[in-house]
Amino acid sequence: MALTLHVAESSPEAAVLVDGASIAAVGPYEDLAAVRPGARVRRWPGILTPGLLNPYGPELLEDTYHPDPREADEFGTEPITGARARALFRADPSRHGASARRGVQRMLAHGTVAIAGELRGRAAVDAVRRAGLAVGRRPESLPGPASFSPVPLVLLPPLKPGGPARFAVFDVPDRAALVRLGAATCVATVIDGRLVHRRR
Repeated sequence: MALTLHVAESSPEAAVLVDGASIAAVGPYEDLAAVRPGARVRRWPGILTPGLLNPYGPELLEDTYHPDPREADEFGTEPITGARARALFRADPSRHGASARRGVQRMLAHGTVAIAGELRGRAAVDAVRRAGLAVGRRPESLPGPASFSPVPLVLLPPLKPGGPARFAVFDVPDRAALVRLGAATCVATVIDGRLVHRRR
């Protein structure tokens, strides 16, 4: 499989060389490009970081209804929570699967590569598995309330060679700006070497 070198303009010292589903190397872009001149290069604005862990898996994927764009006239486009979401799921249990898949897509669009929290329903479990999201441990104290861009953001451990190619790119100048502006600044999310989200 061809190597891919990901580099973000505000963090060229943290470029990532991807080989299939794994990270082959992490380091300054110029060094990696010199060692692997044949690698395909993907250039991004902003900074490249480990992806985010969203600790609200059950709340966002099982307790929230994510309307289909075709339902915008009836339900709007924003996630629906609480009693209204429960009523929608009771009225039509088949909504769970499509809603969970749309919820996962929203997570990917916010740089999420892992979730936490115990998923109870098969629809959400299947959506998470298909997307390749990792499942991690829930922090002892949760940032609240449930959000696709929780405060504070939970970054995964630093990227390292041999580890899974799982990271995100945010269109911000530095990590301080990412903390301030939140995960909606995500421009790309990579899971197991696959580009699973790219802002159009």
